[in-house]
Amino acid sequence: MIERYTLPEMGNLWNETYKLQTWLQVEIAVCEAQAELGYIPADAVAEIKAKANFDPQRVLEIEAEVRHDMIAFLTNVNEYVGDAGRYIHLGLTSSDVLDTALALQLVSSLDVLLQRLEDLIQAIRYKAREHRYTVMIGRSHGIHAEPMTFGFKLAGWLAEVLRHKERLQILRKTIAVGKISGAVGTYANIEPRVEAIACQKLGLKPDTASTQVISRDIHADFVQQLALVAASIERFAVEIRNLQKTDVLEVEEFFAKGQKGSSAMPHKRNPIRSERLTGMARLVRSHAGAALENVALWHERDISHSSVERVVLPDACILTHFMLHEITDLVTNLLVYPQNMERNLNCYGGVVFSQKVLLTLIDKGLKREEAYAIVQESAHTAWNKPEGNFRDLISKDPRVTQKLSAAEIDACFDPQQHLKHLDQVYQRLGI
Repeated sequence: MIERYTLPEMGNLWNETYKLQTWLQVEIAVCEAQAELGYIPADAVAEIKAKANFDPQRVLEIEAEVRHDMIAFLTNVNEYVGDAGRYIHLGLTSSDVLDTALALQLVSSLDVLLQRLEDLIQAIRYKAREHRYTVMIGRSHGIHAEPMTFGFKLAGWLAEVLRHKERLQILRKTIAVGKISGAVGTYANIEPRVEAIACQKLGLKPDTASTQVISRDIHADFVQQLALVAASIERFAVEIRNLQKTDVLEVEEFFAKGQKGSSAMPHKRNPIRSERLTGMARLVRSHAGAALENVALWHERDISHSSVERVVLPDACILTHFMLHEITDLVTNLLVYPQNMERNLNCYGGVVFSQKVLLTLIDKGLKREEAYAIVQESAHTAWNKPEGNFRDLISKDPRVTQKLSAAEIDACFDPQQHLKHLDQVYQRLGI
């Protein structure tokens, strides 16, 4: 049996030569199964394995005449094999080979993606550990909320990517399905035992109940899972873009020596890689929609799905692979500016500590509505004013000083109180 290729780059898994190689693997696995069950001579299979080959250019030449890719392929293989070639493709329909071989491509693609995903996991884990105690402001609705750490933000990314790893590992099992069941899946001209043996040789499991094709819900699931990975990468990229804004500038994409940001403005340092990732995510998501459209075929099969899959499956795999490579490199080399995080955290005199002041006043006996009104008054007075200082206003408000000592007010503005439980999250993630 011809061994499956082990290739490092995703694009090589989707070129014409690799595709035809998987077709040949399936044909030979079926021949071996037929021989084990005594349906074809063992010496013929040995001859097929020794001689079987193909020439991608020759296949295209034949296809231009016969207008059928599988017939063109088989014709070319038989040019190498000779008389023993009559045992190739016995009892099969084209989709037996096409769909089973496609499963081999998808499994190999997932192996590459899982390795890239592991690289991203390690990059995020390292960065989250490095910035475990780097205090920054958390934001909701784009507005300053309460203190957190940059490492904690990355911990959320890590948890998300770990979920993707689990999903892709499950998907690898789901997609590893073959079918050798004939023209409408009824095994009219081939035994289910042949399918079982051939699939085992290929590292696949037989489809539970195929038609002429493997049902396309499996392939739609595959593309949707890649779209979900792309959506998470986009989330990370959008966050980097927002944190790189000039008036925020808490993180920044690495900017290489000699790199230029604008043809017109020499000062520009643009988040181009994050923007590129955002655009690519849109493409992968669009492929998920196309894959869903492929599920509803006419009766036992039509070929409306085929032209779609020739585009969306390789494209989704290659795009996702590239996106994982890009985001991993981006995270690894991300520039982080703790001093800017501290500056942003303390604008308007620490107005982001308003909830702690509120809760402390409530703890001292004030009604919530009364305490809220006092704190909001000082917060809104300080808000969006260059000289605004929430802490000074609170410290001078007699309604507050009657209830809180100077030390108690100071304690309300200690960012460490917001971080005291984060260790539990880090422990869950093994950071």
